Amino acid sequence: MFDVFGSVKGLLKLDSVCIDNNVFRLHYKATVIILIAFSLLVTSRQYIGDPIDCIVDEIPYAVMDTYCWIYSTFTIPNRLVGRVGKDVAQPGVASHVDGEDEVKYHKYYQWVCFVLFFQAILFYVPRYLWKTWEGGRVKMLVLDLNCPVVGEECKADRKKLLVDYFHTNLHTQNFYAFRFFICEVLNFINVVGQIYFMDFFLDGEFSTYGRDVVRFTEMEPEEREDPMARVFPKVTKCTFHKYGPSGTVQRFDGLCVLPLNIVNEKIYVFLWFWFIILSILSGISLIYRAAVVAGPRVRLYLLRARSRLASQDQVEAVARKLQIGDWFVLYQLGKNIDPLIYKELMGDLAKKFEGKDTV
Repeated sequence: MFDVFGSVKGLLKLDSVCIDNNVFRLHYKATVIILIAFSLLVTSRQYIGDPIDCIVDEIPYAVMDTYCWIYSTFTIPNRLVGRVGKDVAQPGVASHVDGEDEVKYHKYYQWVCFVLFFQAILFYVPRYLWKTWEGGRVKMLVLDLNCPVVGEECKADRKKLLVDYFHTNLHTQNFYAFRFFICEVLNFINVVGQIYFMDFFLDGEFSTYGRDVVRFTEMEPEEREDPMARVFPKVTKCTFHKYGPSGTVQRFDGLCVLPLNIVNEKIYVFLWFWFIILSILSGISLIYRAAVVAGPRVRLYLLRARSRLASQDQVEAVARKLQIGDWFVLYQLGKNIDPLIYKELMGDLAKKFEGKDTV
């Protein structure tokens, strides 16, 4: 198992400086790790074996396996319900009449590993954009002040640099903040768009997949239709044609076992719930962000919460001078700087801004 997932362990390391927030990290860290791990899992023969095994008379097994993997297999949707072994051979596997019974082809299982990896890349795009736009500004401003053990002279020099930075760049950092807000919007658009993308990929089955699975577990065994068997059947049919001895076309119906779908069905149940939860959290995060942008009082409250050790009067004196970009940079610093040093920084900023008013 470690061999399979060892390649994603590098994604687990924590950054020394925080430049985003928890919801943002759920997108580019947790979701990317989950998708890459799933992509590796479905390609691991060590745990799943051959992705397809077909049986049919007169056709070599290897030939049938390759043919059915390339040209896809099918099930009969109106044969999903029935007594296995009496009414049907397997759910969705039964005799059918061409032109009368609906036939559903299952082609997407060949592409699951590639699609999962592609989705992981899309989830990392907003993070890549933000890292590029951010340019290491917060890391540069932290100046090792995230360590509580700092020499007094060194601490005083670095605090002075920060105070001078905010004084010099006051009201010029809005573009920096709005770039981050754009990346938060991209995160929300991406997760909602990927729900629709997976619905398209699974022929319209993903949007209700998780809900159908939950409903299935609550129904009576005699009358329930397994949505996992409908979307990811474990046994399917495959038709092979070849020329017979007399030159006529012969048809061979085979049964194919798809062990890979045992894993796929669980992966997409998990992804359904994960993406729904992630989209809700991202939506709440955007509402929170809109309140922060539109409400100076909200920003003051958050700054007070971030600098609890500082005097409330000093926090208010600083907040009055800050625009959204200045507030955002100062708030991000609060996540990385030691609380005692951050308290002293707020006091120094308040004195600097008040001194500016008296000039």
